[in-house]
Amino acid sequence: MKKTTTRLADGRELIYYDLRDDAVHDEQDPRPLDLVATAAEIRRDRLLGDRVAIASHRQARTYHPPADECPLCPSREGRHSEIPAPDYDVAVFENRFPSLAGDHGRCEVVCFTPDHDASFADLTDAQAALVLAAWTDRTAELSQLPGVEQVFCFENRGAEIGVTLGHPHGQIYAYPFVTPRTARMLDSLAEHRAATGGGNLFDEVVAEELADGRRVVLEGEHWVAFVPYAAHWPYEVHLYPKRRVPDLLALDEAARTEFPQVYLEVLRRFDRIFDEGDGQGERTARTPYIAAWHQAPLRAERRGDFALHLELFTIRRTSGKLKFLAGSESGMNVFINDVPPEAAAERLREVASK
Repeated sequence: MKKTTTRLADGRELIYYDLRDDAVHDEQDPRPLDLVATAAEIRRDRLLGDRVAIASHRQARTYHPPADECPLCPSREGRHSEIPAPDYDVAVFENRFPSLAGDHGRCEVVCFTPDHDASFADLTDAQAALVLAAWTDRTAELSQLPGVEQVFCFENRGAEIGVTLGHPHGQIYAYPFVTPRTARMLDSLAEHRAATGGGNLFDEVVAEELADGRRVVLEGEHWVAFVPYAAHWPYEVHLYPKRRVPDLLALDEAARTEFPQVYLEVLRRFDRIFDEGDGQGERTARTPYIAAWHQAPLRAERRGDFALHLELFTIRRTSGKLKFLAGSESGMNVFINDVPPEAAAERLREVASK
């Protein structure tokens, strides 16, 4: 992997990650951009104890541009984008409309491929491995920023999820606090350790899923993907390395090598679960999803007990129907799942690659 760091016209950082060692990126950003001005602030909900980012400047962000005006495609003659280069493998840059900025963290955009019409599932093993390397490198770099407590790499795909740019991309948030979801996992981890005299809850969950087998979707030598016992979403898969590590930096070479094969297969199955095809073997639709890496907070007590894992889920419950977060989910955070986890896992096994 070759890494090249440069700056956009408004001073934002841009990093290229290339598979070829001889790749050169010396293009300049000629756009007359004003310096990024943000009004982001973090407010704490005193009743719930969580935090809310107030970011009114995001109202002006780019919204569903036509494909020939996509800001994530490579630049071309007469049309300059966020990526000055005419081609790239993976590109990462500071978000022009960040939810978190300055003393309140940082937001970055990760472009997985220059191909506007592709998806992560369309990447080769080498390309997916490069994205993993970029996630890992950005986690290392962002972890060094003052005030950052947690680094979150994720991908939103599909208009149903709320994605406003169709180009295959993800984001990375560097939070100045530990997120509520992670805090709850840390609490459960500590409670289980105290109740069992030192047992690790993550290890037990993975071991129990492997032993049961009904919800296992895919198992490799170094990774296992399963639908959790109490899945919140109609189709939800958790992907764990079999050797517990706290973050992406701690993955060994064997796990890094196998990751693209396992993850790409899971993503391709997600695209097949609702796809009835066009009668000619062509895929007719892509499943909307969120893919979220859960890493240990940087200064968590006993952070080595935390287990790195990726949670992948879709809000689609069946063809043409979405799972909406209605009264119980949105009002009380009590999820109601219409698809039994065992049935979801069976369906995801049925659509395995031939």
